[in-house]
Amino acid sequence: MLPVVTVPPSLSSVLEGLRGVFTAPSFATFTALITGLLGATGSRTVTGMWSAAGLAGRSHHARAHRFFSHARWDPDSLGLLLARLVVARFVPAGQALRVVVDDTLFHRYGAKTHGVAWQHDGSATGRDGIGRGNCFVVVGLVVTVPFLARAICLPVLFRLHIPRSGVSKPDAARALVGLLARAFPERRVHVTADAAYRGPAWRTLPGSVTFTARLAANAVLYALPPGPTGKRGHPAWKGPRLGTCTDLAATAVWRTTSVTRYGKTDTVAIATITCLWWGSLHRTPVTVTLVKETDSTQAYDIALVSTDTDAPPETIVARYADRWSVEQSIKDSKILIGAGDAANRLRLAVERGVPFAMLGLTVLVLWYAGHGSADMDLAAARARAPWNRKKTHVSVDDMLIAFRRARITAVTAGQETLDHYPAGAVTSGSAAA
Repeated sequence: MLPVVTVPPSLSSVLEGLRGVFTAPSFATFTALITGLLGATGSRTVTGMWSAAGLAGRSHHARAHRFFSHARWDPDSLGLLLARLVVARFVPAGQALRVVVDDTLFHRYGAKTHGVAWQHDGSATGRDGIGRGNCFVVVGLVVTVPFLARAICLPVLFRLHIPRSGVSKPDAARALVGLLARAFPERRVHVTADAAYRGPAWRTLPGSVTFTARLAANAVLYALPPGPTGKRGHPAWKGPRLGTCTDLAATAVWRTTSVTRYGKTDTVAIATITCLWWGSLHRTPVTVTLVKETDSTQAYDIALVSTDTDAPPETIVARYADRWSVEQSIKDSKILIGAGDAANRLRLAVERGVPFAMLGLTVLVLWYAGHGSADMDLAAARARAPWNRKKTHVSVDDMLIAFRRARITAVTAGQETLDHYPAGAVTSGSAAA
């Protein structure tokens, strides 16, 4: 049995919905580690979370390590349960799910660490743009919450990418999107990714799923296939060659419209064409949206491609702009939540450590939505920094401070309760006090 860990009752109410993924002992450890993850002010290594949970010297840290390396729980099942909580809380009934896909590298250098390789590193400052470590494909739900000034991506599913393993990043992302689509058969799912995720993995999507990405500058487009000609042989699978986006822009019919991107509304010129992107999506019809800023001298500034041929181009532009939220969530997870601090080495521990920490961001937002006070936290932030007059919404850092305040209150209340009992009367219990 674990010694008593003081968990705010408000957090326990969120975590209770995840109990089905774990055995009873593993759920106790999970609760303690999540409390330590969100309550820690230092490094979130495995022992750092254990210590922040108040278990250092009271229960051996091997239990925490075994939770990642040997315990029976599945990150996919945990992520899907959290996804259900997110959708129930933030996405109105009948509304489509906005899903974004990206990947990020966590630097590792140990020769015996599972899955370590030299590979693309988006944050690299050197000429080669590579780093050594574990790369994770991340799938998140984009939601709008009243206490944030921007849409936020809540990570829910993950896959460790190992170069030259035969499974590409688009393949891994497509498999994770398939899990989400099966978990929410009654919802449409709009997936957005950057140009690196183009490829044949997206050719056969369920009818409820659409895919939107940035179109590569050298992508060659073709007209839709012509109808039957009455001649012998199979009809043509594609129409005449249309060329690249630059070729399209030269003959496109442009119109001026307003689009909402990154929290503001801009006036841009837009041109659209329905065609085939044969190299990646083969026979799947797509809509190519060309966007040009009003003061631009380029043929076009950005080209987007989407299998959602019914959506207005303004919606496609706004949908792609929401993709940036996953970049911010990855940054918040690394810097504020401590994703990647745990230097795991064994296969299961590596595959679970980063997802556990990034799911902590999703748990934090769910907790704050139900139990945080944005008005109180904004007032406290203004008192700390009265010169920051533009702050109108809380940040992830404010949410962490609010959680630590709630935990201190719970610890104080728990200590007052223990003071009413004789010494040694309360020595052990579950992980949720």
